Amino acid sequence: MTTSARPLSVAVIGAGMAGRSHAAGYRNVNTVFGAGLPPVRLAAIADANVALGEDAARRYGFERALASWEAVVEDPTIDAVSIVVGNALHRPIAEALVAAGKHVLCEKPLAGSMEDARAMAELERTAEVVTSVGYTFRRAPGIAAIRDHVQRAELGDLTLFSGRYWCDYATDPNGPLSWRFKGAPGSGALGDVGSHIIDAAEYVAGPIASVSGASLSTQITKRPLPLGTVVGHNAPVSDEFGEVENEDTASFTARFESGLVGTFSVTRTGFGLPNGLFFDVLGVGGRAAFDQHRPAEYLYDDALPDPRTRGARQIIAGPNLPYFGGGVPMEAPGVGASNGDNFTYQARAFLDQVAGVAEPLPACASFADALRTMEIIQAVVESSRTNGAAVSVPPAV
Repeated sequence: MTTSARPLSVAVIGAGMAGRSHAAGYRNVNTVFGAGLPPVRLAAIADANVALGEDAARRYGFERALASWEAVVEDPTIDAVSIVVGNALHRPIAEALVAAGKHVLCEKPLAGSMEDARAMAELERTAEVVTSVGYTFRRAPGIAAIRDHVQRAELGDLTLFSGRYWCDYATDPNGPLSWRFKGAPGSGALGDVGSHIIDAAEYVAGPIASVSGASLSTQITKRPLPLGTVVGHNAPVSDEFGEVENEDTASFTARFESGLVGTFSVTRTGFGLPNGLFFDVLGVGGRAAFDQHRPAEYLYDDALPDPRTRGARQIIAGPNLPYFGGGVPMEAPGVGASNGDNFTYQARAFLDQVAGVAEPLPACASFADALRTMEIIQAVVESSRTNGAAVSVPPAV
């Protein structure tokens, strides 16, 4: 493990939207929580789009931009790396980084195929470095607080989990045909945003045992080919169109190992919903709900108030919630919490693992955890192919 005797050197592979979020997280890790981390050296951001990489390096204070991920692998001074590129590239980059003795934080979903995901989970089993996956919503104070309510049985026996992740980034039929629209069924909205809500469901309510009633659909079947690199969801486009290969929308039901029933829907063509991760978890003694469009709060209801005044209560994020205390400059309720904060907490948790600090944040999801999410997605795809038949998920380890 890296010690405080020397700086901890980090790099980010990928300078797009999520890559910049990782970069900002690394820049902020020593401004939050305790003083356990060594100094963090912001070494490099790598991207084949050199201008994009140079801009990200300048904005977030990294020493230099590199033109390839191979250059990160070959740099012996770099200790820990975030992989934030197209899913199909995750496996070769992770394998090369691990072989070079570097710690890895990989964006979700774990890989572009089940074969690659299984290989990465096997790589982790024998790796002598930290290997983690970026399920950033685990760091939302409201979601972490709801998980605590469930684990303390404050909602009573759970009766229903209803989760959805509705986004609108693909509603424009003239949006470019980027890598997000290429790949087998399950690699579209399910892999992109569905992986987040599936992970959040298991994080809050426990393992899923089977899925059924699945349906996948594509609303916009052709998109214009991009002229140049797609950054985020935007790029100039040509007059030539290509086929969308994966799903825009998916829905399914699930049965958890506890017997709990869950309902799920995901879409990237949900008009007016920029980043709509929502869920409700119901029990015989209470209810909790989270809405990413209102990330600095959650709703909570139980039987404690008098029946005349009972109802859902708005819990404003403050130092009493996980991550908030010590995690924001102004530790007072009502000053907000954001997706950017979650990336800082995630980066801190990853580097806590790397540095072996005495009181680390809860560990990041592992490659094995992310493989499980992909196994659930694969079961959803199989259910959709068999007219909604029930499909079992391998037991949680």
